[in-house]
Amino acid sequence: YTYVICGDGCLQEGVSSEASSLAGHWKLGKLIVLYDDNNITIDGPTTLSFTEDVAKRYEAYGWQVLHVENGNTDFSGIEKAVNEARACTDKPTLIKITTIIGYGSTKQNTHDVHGAPLGAEDLKHTKKFFGFDPEESFVVPDDVKEAMLTCVEKGAEAEEQWNKVFAAYKETNPDKAAQFERAVIRGDLPDGWENSLPSFTPENGSIASRNSSATVLNAIANAIPEIVGGSADLTPSNKTQIKASHDYQAETPEGRYVRYGIREHAMSSICNGMAAYGGIIPYCATFLNFAGYALGAIRLSALSKFQVFYVMTHDSIGLGEDGPTHQPVGMLLSCRSIPNFYVFRPADANEVSGSYKSALKMRNSSSLFALSRQDLPCLAGSSVDAVEKGAYQVVTADDPQLVFCGTGSEVSILVEAAEMLTGEGIPTTVVSMPCWKLFDKQSAEYKKSVFPKGVPVMSLEAASKEGWAKYSHYQMGMDRFGKSAPYLKVYEYFGFTAENMAKKGKGLVKFYAEKEVPWLMDMPEL
Repeated sequence: YTYVICGDGCLQEGVSSEASSLAGHWKLGKLIVLYDDNNITIDGPTTLSFTEDVAKRYEAYGWQVLHVENGNTDFSGIEKAVNEARACTDKPTLIKITTIIGYGSTKQNTHDVHGAPLGAEDLKHTKKFFGFDPEESFVVPDDVKEAMLTCVEKGAEAEEQWNKVFAAYKETNPDKAAQFERAVIRGDLPDGWENSLPSFTPENGSIASRNSSATVLNAIANAIPEIVGGSADLTPSNKTQIKASHDYQAETPEGRYVRYGIREHAMSSICNGMAAYGGIIPYCATFLNFAGYALGAIRLSALSKFQVFYVMTHDSIGLGEDGPTHQPVGMLLSCRSIPNFYVFRPADANEVSGSYKSALKMRNSSSLFALSRQDLPCLAGSSVDAVEKGAYQVVTADDPQLVFCGTGSEVSILVEAAEMLTGEGIPTTVVSMPCWKLFDKQSAEYKKSVFPKGVPVMSLEAASKEGWAKYSHYQMGMDRFGKSAPYLKVYEYFGFTAENMAKKGKGLVKFYAEKEVPWLMDMPEL
């Protein structure tokens, strides 16, 4: 069974509605929520802002709802309700337990007891109310200690029994038992999983990175059975369906694909729960711009060192006609700023494969894949393995006079612009930077090999320019919201074309012709 203890504030959060609606739909009979109904939040009584009938709300979600009217002293009533909840196998249960907050203190039933210490005198009063010696502190009564020690004994007995059951299971199901030991107990990936990663050549033509992601995701899902995921009602757009499995539903709990509906926050939170439980590598998907609905859970993924994959398509103004409401401008920067959270924006199908490879190796970090709607050519110089470095030269010029640097769909534009400039006598190197954070972790020697001394760098990304100044001397990008039009027209409008980048590149080379070029990679490592 899974038990949740929550309060009035928890049930006001939007994520509770999203998650509870799903729990009712999935008929999660082993989910039991104990709701501390004390009618107080930080501001004061809940009558200030929370007057809905919670019980009816949860009945509407398809839950069993029970009520313990005196949660302060009716312990047998709470136990009875829990047993009744356990007996209900086709519905989750909400047990509404009405209590008085701060029961026994002089501040009981007020918001003063919600988030502040009782104080020395009120603490004595409360201890006396419950029959403790008011002068003693940090004392564990003998009867409490004895009761807790019995829990240790019961736990040891339960562990011994579990070991016996698992040993018997291992005898009759050796393959499944070995998989359980690998994935759940040791937390290892299967031997040879990297061999499942596909690679691509220019002969594969142009492929939207959301489509190459579908190929890679299905390949690794076949090799790594603990990969489980789903989408927030955007499966046809995100391309995240696991073809070798089927939907997880109440009638098919063995399915590995989850239909979350339009519930981005709950989707991401549920992935955190699966990762916390262990033995599962969860992924979820939506449009990159809608990551904003889930940022609280995304931050917790990284903070908790969970391996959660966020498959985010429609990654730039290149999504076209859906327009500014759907075109992410600041979302990449927002996600890149989260510690222990790795944002990958692959330039082509090889880099998609490399992004998944890098993310799978980081067992204590979360990753986001920013993927294109539009087709991207498979680049001659791209590499699956080089993604692990965060950035690398996808086009290398001899004695370059200029370095272009970009991510995702803009790299192929820079490759074309570099060919123009090199043909005009301005040798130009192109750096693909699929993951800032991985590049930042590389040695100074490697960074300097990617961005050579004395060569100006111009960056291009069809998103916010903020943050690029640490890598480039001039930034091409977005400082406003996008436009609604076919993506080629949008790129032309904002100047994200090979012709304009070649023109801008010439200007940057001319600017530094008589000036010393600051070497941005020559920074102190203190």
